[in-house]
Amino acid sequence: MSLFKAASTVSLLTLLSRITGLARDLTMAALFGANAMTDAFNVAFRIPNLFRRIFGEGAFSQAFVPALARAQAQEGEAGVQELIDHVATLLAWMLLATCIVGVIGAPALVFAMASGLLVEPQVKDAAVFMTRVMFPYIGFMSLVALAAGILNTWKRFAVPASTPVLLNLAMIASAWLGTPWLVARGIEPIYALAGGVMLGGLLQLAVQVPALRRIGHLPRIGLSATRVRAAWRHPGTRHVGSMMLPALLGVGVAQISLLINTQIASWLPAGSVTWLSYADRLMEFPTALLGVALGVVLMPQLAAARAADDSERYSAMLDWGLRLVVLLAVPSSVALLVFGVPLVASLFHYGAFTQRDVLMVSTALTGYGAGLLGLVAIKVLAPGYYASQDMRTPVRIAIVVLVATQLMNVAFVPLFGHAGLALSIGLGALLNAGWLMVGLLRRRSWVPSPGWGRFLLQVLAASALLAVFLMWAAAGVDWVLLRADIVRRLLMLAGVLLVAGLVYFGALAAAGLKLRQFVTR
Repeated sequence: MSLFKAASTVSLLTLLSRITGLARDLTMAALFGANAMTDAFNVAFRIPNLFRRIFGEGAFSQAFVPALARAQAQEGEAGVQELIDHVATLLAWMLLATCIVGVIGAPALVFAMASGLLVEPQVKDAAVFMTRVMFPYIGFMSLVALAAGILNTWKRFAVPASTPVLLNLAMIASAWLGTPWLVARGIEPIYALAGGVMLGGLLQLAVQVPALRRIGHLPRIGLSATRVRAAWRHPGTRHVGSMMLPALLGVGVAQISLLINTQIASWLPAGSVTWLSYADRLMEFPTALLGVALGVVLMPQLAAARAADDSERYSAMLDWGLRLVVLLAVPSSVALLVFGVPLVASLFHYGAFTQRDVLMVSTALTGYGAGLLGLVAIKVLAPGYYASQDMRTPVRIAIVVLVATQLMNVAFVPLFGHAGLALSIGLGALLNAGWLMVGLLRRRSWVPSPGWGRFLLQVLAASALLAVFLMWAAAGVDWVLLRADIVRRLLMLAGVLLVAGLVYFGALAAAGLKLRQFVTR
């Protein structure tokens, strides 16, 4: 499977998950609005997600996928299965212990994440209860990350990319069906979302099993003390563990930044955590469709190229990925910067979601838009280090960026409130991506192919034309007042985005960029 075809497959399935995610967020906005109780849910959901990113999708994947690719190249099928079984055994037992501790320590976790919620006892109790309900979600999703690492290494990208749809559908169904049931019994209705999260996690794990069986690498988790000791002593698991330690620090630094920002937001006006969450969802559209898709596809391929000592192929894949990032992230950034209010109003301005909520989310979206290129580029640049099993360099960069981000918070939050938090994250991402890029250039892991100067001029010129069109479209219609005419507003949004795409890619074609040749290079 070609890189472009694989990335396209992941992007299309990720698009489906993001569309269902928007439907989920639209449901939440219409039913619950943005208030202290939605802040409590978002904090409670963020706690298991934080641990999931540390233990599962983040540090674990960064260490496990290169080790699996090396085992595949050097040890054959038997060695690969042995590594998978031992890693799965240790991971499962660690997750069980983590979930038990997390459920017991939920009050302390809520305090550490968002102490501002403790001011209101009802909100505090809701956050603690939902944290306990959703904490086992870490276990489901970390095992899903294990399965995804195996499937992606065997170039089976479809199942891992499509599974988030199940979470979204489970939450939507739980919200619509569970809310009236809970209200009729005098129970806080937002608890329905917590049940939906757990159902979604279970479904995501269940669909991995048939896919793993088809490639013959379903993990066998050891339940006896003897199996656990054997897994602990296996050189492959020790290698993954040694690689995870610096990766844990690197991912942990990013999550510490998120924790600090959530803590600050919990002391801002009620709804601030929710406003940032909705802006984050929209920012994740281009980040996931492009950055995550490319990262998922490139990581095992880069690891295989490094294992084969093919530096030319390694550099060529990075170059292709970075050009695709610039091609699509720059216009996406322009859209978030100048077209935020129409996007937020069209997608969320229904039911309990007010005009003030629209304005608050759109200002946060502007902050993210300023650094979107960096947020997406990191997803391609960081695997350039991980595939070489260099975890320490990205960690050192992340620590410096964490300090810089918090210094920016000191300056921006008093001026812009919750939007200042988003702006700090965006600018910090640009700093992070720039530093990673310079490092790859210095070690000559990435040698830019000819034509970058002309390519950048073509993209900037087309993006400037796109900005003019989107500013005209944003000013020509009062998108907020169209709330009563849902169908008309959504059709107008679709029409504007379609024309915007034609304007941008038409301008690129007029400037001489051969798109088909570019993406299939």
